[in-house]
Amino acid sequence: MGETIRFGVSIDEKLLESFDGLIEEKGYMNRSEAIRDLIRAALVELKWEVGDEETVGTVTLVYDHHVRDLSDKLTEQQHAHHDKVISALHVHLDAHNCLEVLVVRGKAREVKKIADELIGVKGVKHGKLVMTTTGEELH
Repeated sequence: MGETIRFGVSIDEKLLESFDGLIEEKGYMNRSEAIRDLIRAALVELKWEVGDEETVGTVTLVYDHHVRDLSDKLTEQQHAHHDKVISALHVHLDAHNCLEVLVVRGKAREVKKIADELIGVKGVKHGKLVMTTTGEELH
């Protein structure tokens, strides 16, 4: 971690009041911590847009396991990307619905492609990709 530098920010009073409310709601100890997190989040998202950065994430799927061949199709997709899908959790939500959470790792564009393929399988009721950083480049 580098040297800490102090700097001033000019900001509209109402915007600052809203920001202070967010800080309190999220439990930050001070504005500096909140600003650091916002900067890190913006930098991580920028790297995802480029698509070449190593990233990790989760793909969450909800589906009815009674849909014909759906479980097999999802498993085939995971095996097709065995080098990127590093873990899977399967939960039975009720007599019909399952939740599957996959941990994926790779270049951002590859992770997005895998998520799109899985979420797009006919019979998946809901799917969501959440990406984050490997943490190596953050300070």
